Order: sequence, then structure tokens, then C-alpha cells
Amino acid sequence: MSTASTSVAPASTRLSVPTMAMLVVGSMVGAGVFSLPRQFAQSTGVAGALVAWGVAGAGTLMLALVFQMLAVRRPDLDAGVYAYAKAGFGEYLGFFSAFGYWASACVGNVTYWVLITSTLGAVFPALGSGDTFLAVAVGSAGIWVFFAIVRRGIREATAVNRVVTVAKTVPIVVFVLLSVLAFDPQVFADNWAGAPGAGSLLDQVRGTMLATVFVFLGVEGASTFSRHARRRRDVGRATLLGFGSVFALFASVTIVSYGILPASELAALEEPSMGGVLEAAFGSWGGTFVAAGLIISVLGAYLAWTLMAAEVLLVAARGDDMPRFLRATNRHDAPVPALVLSTALSQAVLLLTLLSEHAFDFALELTGSLVLIPYLLAAAYGVRLLRRPAPEAGRGPFVVAVLATLYTTWLLYAAGVDHLLVVFVVYAPATVLFVLTRREQDRRWFSARERVVLAVSLVGAVIGLVALVAGWIQL
Repeated sequence: MSTASTSVAPASTRLSVPTMAMLVVGSMVGAGVFSLPRQFAQSTGVAGALVAWGVAGAGTLMLALVFQMLAVRRPDLDAGVYAYAKAGFGEYLGFFSAFGYWASACVGNVTYWVLITSTLGAVFPALGSGDTFLAVAVGSAGIWVFFAIVRRGIREATAVNRVVTVAKTVPIVVFVLLSVLAFDPQVFADNWAGAPGAGSLLDQVRGTMLATVFVFLGVEGASTFSRHARRRRDVGRATLLGFGSVFALFASVTIVSYGILPASELAALEEPSMGGVLEAAFGSWGGTFVAAGLIISVLGAYLAWTLMAAEVLLVAARGDDMPRFLRATNRHDAPVPALVLSTALSQAVLLLTLLSEHAFDFALELTGSLVLIPYLLAAAYGVRLLRRPAPEAGRGPFVVAVLATLYTTWLLYAAGVDHLLVVFVVYAPATVLFVLTRREQDRRWFSARERVVLAVSLVGAVIGLVALVAGWIQL
């Protein structure tokens, strides 16, 4: 049986550290950052935000370090999140990790089009908040335009991504600088405890966790593209460089906003809430400026995540963990069948937003929830691998992996049971792809241990469906 390590990109498509770091930054700086003032103010005040960013930053750094160490210790594994779960916990959980990570990328892409159309809704009311029929039609057209771009190849798409990443970062930096100029210490102090009824500090921090998961998605991007790296150590360098660049930016956007408007007003802003903050401080041109930056930013992030979603399916298929038809690439090294499936899922979820009460929040929370299990499995594999440290490394890497595992476990708790049940609803039907793969290999569909995992996922999916139909869980 072949392994994922056989999926090696041609020399002509190998990527340098700066280019891979740009992919990480390009995927992380997207729709989430423009919604941070509202997302945080709905749950917490300044004190909770500081603690939340401390927890999220430290935890995500631990994850980034785990990906770095695994890239060095297991250079034979490509598409890190999926490959590490498979190596540590078997083919079925590896399959779930690949599917969950891929699905989170596709659902995350939907948030970009919702945010673009809701932003344009200020000029074209028929677009509403990104959840009208016209908005879905506009988003659908954009989805397939980007399909055509990525189909032309990895190098062409990453060249576009480099330009867009620089262009989209500038408005966010300008937002932070302008907000510092308009910063009111008294407003900031009044927001220390958050809006009335915000709850305990623990509750406030917990309420922000899915938002931080969403904005930090992409920290593993360099690992996902490891088959394109010039050297394996470049994967870890690109991961840390990308993470460090965006962490300060994300935290700054949140904290300075508390010095502009009361928390209750921040929580009531329309998306993109960064625009509302700047408009309150400097007038209508501030909202227009953020809207323009948002569109550039979101389009760049969409491109990066489209690349990553297709890459995960490609490598999983070449590792005999997805159906064979997903292995193919065209003469530009673009995984067209995987790209078609990824685009189709994004299209389906975009249509589903018509049924949700708040399209952006629905897609954001589902994205964060879907990726938690892949992250947990990757971190737990780090614990298993690094418990026998290399002589020169000591116990430090093992401690980092334990902390990353504890952090991802905390994220599952913070997400709540309702989000976990919705994840099962998405995960369980994917088993059809796993069965198809086993049939192609003329193998038994499930081992005894895999049947236990199957049973848990099916029970969770049934409970989740009942909860959705009964209205106990709202989209």
C-alpha cells in the first residue's frame, strides 16, 4: 500500500520559507479578523479578552510548535493534520481527521462570501446581510471563478496570494493605528468587565474560544503544503513566522476597539464590525475604508483555503485513505477532482445559509467546531511520538505536546455539546467515502476497533439530527 510520503511535488513547484509563510498568513488573515470586535464584545470585556488572547495565543503557539517538531521528527508524513492522526490512531480516525479538516476549510470559505455580500449590502440592499437569494447567487459565482483560478496551478495561485496577502494586511494595520489615535481611556476602562450580564470571567473566556479557533485556522498551513517545501525544516519555520505575524495583529484589533465604543454597542455592530468601529471614530469614510480592505483580504484568504482544502483531499487519496479518483492532478499540478469536490461542498453550505438565523455566525462556529477533532488528534500524536525524546532535545518537546493536547481538549469543552453534535452530523455520512476506499482495495470495511468509532459517530449524528429537528440546536 502506498503512503502519503509518495506524494512529492515536482521540483518546479517547490516553495520557499517566505512563500509558505505567506500561505499561512494568507489563510489566517481573512474574514475572522474583520468580525473580531463584535465577536469578542458579545461575550466578554477587556479583562476577559486579555485572558482569552493569552490562552488562545499560548495554546495555538503550542500547536504550532507541535507541527514544527512533527515536521522534523516525521519528515515522511505530508499534509500534517491528516497524516499525524493516521500515524497515531489508525486509518479510520486518520480519515475522519482528513475529512474534518477538509470540511472545515470548505465551510470556512463560505464565511468569506457571506461577509463580502453583507459588506456590499450597505450599497446594494438586495444583498441584505449576506443571506438573501441574490447574495447567495453572487457568492456562488465567486466560488466558481476561484475554482477556475486555482485550476491553473499551485504556483500561479500562490503568486496571486503573495500580492493579495500584502494588500489585505495594510488596511488592518491602518485600522489599528487609527484606532490608537482615537482611543478613549475612559471608554476602555468602562469596558473592563464587559456588558451587563456578561457572566464570570471563565464564562467570558469560554464564549470567545470558537472565534479564536476560527481566526487561527491556517497556522498549520505550511504543514499541509509540506510536499511543496524545498526542505522539511522550512515547514516549521514558515509555521512560526506566519503565526507570530498575525497574533499581534489579531489581539490588537480586539483590544483597541474597546477604547472606541461601549461593549454593548460593539456587540450590536453589523458585520464587518471593524468598519463600524472606524466609522464611529472617524465618520463614514472609515466604514468604506474597512469595507474595501475586507474584500481584498477575504478574497486572498479564500484563495489560500481553496488551495489547502484541495491539497488535503489529494494527499489523503494518494495515501489510500480517500477514493482513487481524488489522486489526479492536471499538467499544472492542480488537484482538479479534489478541487471540484471542495468547491461543491462550499456551494452546498452557502445554500444552507439561507436557512440560518445569522449566516456568518453559523458558518464561523461550524468551521471552528469541525477542525477541533483534527487538531486534538494531531496534538495527541505529538504526545505519543515525543514521549521518547531525542537525546539532544530533552523533555521540552513532550511538555509542549501535552500542553497543546490540553488546549485542544479545552476548546472542545468551550465549544459545547451542541456544536459537537452538529460535527457528528457532518462527520458520520463521510464514512461512505471510507467504505468506498476500502472496497477499491478489496479490504474489510471496518476492524473491531473501527466499528466502535463508527458506532459512536452514528449515535452522535442521530442525536444531533433529532436535536436539530426538535429545535434544541439552532443553525
